Amino acid sequence: MSVDQKMDSGRRTLLLATSAAGGAACVATAVPFVASLTPSERAKAAGAPVEADVSKLAPGEMMTVEWRGKPVWILRRTPEMLASLEKTDGLVSDPESEKPMQPDYAKNKHRSINPEYLVAVGICTHLGCSPSEKLKSGTESGLGADWAGGFLCPCHGSLFDLAGRVYSSMPAPDNLEVPPHQYLADSLLLIGDDGKA
Repeated sequence: MSVDQKMDSGRRTLLLATSAAGGAACVATAVPFVASLTPSERAKAAGAPVEADVSKLAPGEMMTVEWRGKPVWILRRTPEMLASLEKTDGLVSDPESEKPMQPDYAKNKHRSINPEYLVAVGICTHLGCSPSEKLKSGTESGLGADWAGGFLCPCHGSLFDLAGRVYSSMPAPDNLEVPPHQYLADSLLLIGDDGKA
């Protein structure tokens, strides 16, 4: 074997070793990068469905649970609250929730699976402010004698009734969002999953 052939053999070995080391470095760099693209356990938990036990919720009371970083209101309506929806029918812009943004089970006057319970995301559809509850009717609410009860967004004055339906001529363009949900039992709600997926 000549000296030139020995040199080519050494170069070839060095080239292969360098290529193997470079390839290993690329893989070592790519694995954490690719792994970072999958959602973390914390992110998975934040988007996961949430259970809400409404057994201790008295008629007329409201509770809030967090789902996907959003407040979800659960209001147990009294018979009087449900009757008020008849009064507000002609005052709201989408009384039967016919816009396609809502699940089918919210396309009714009470906007719920069970008329007794309203389940709605507590974020105004105008600019994302959080409305305040004005559940009491009449002057006690501070909104006048003819107020039937509902929610007021303090940022720009949008009003929503006790079904989360926005009053006509308000800055908010849509009713409050009804999240996907289902009843696991009479008093146990699963928010974030309606069993249709």
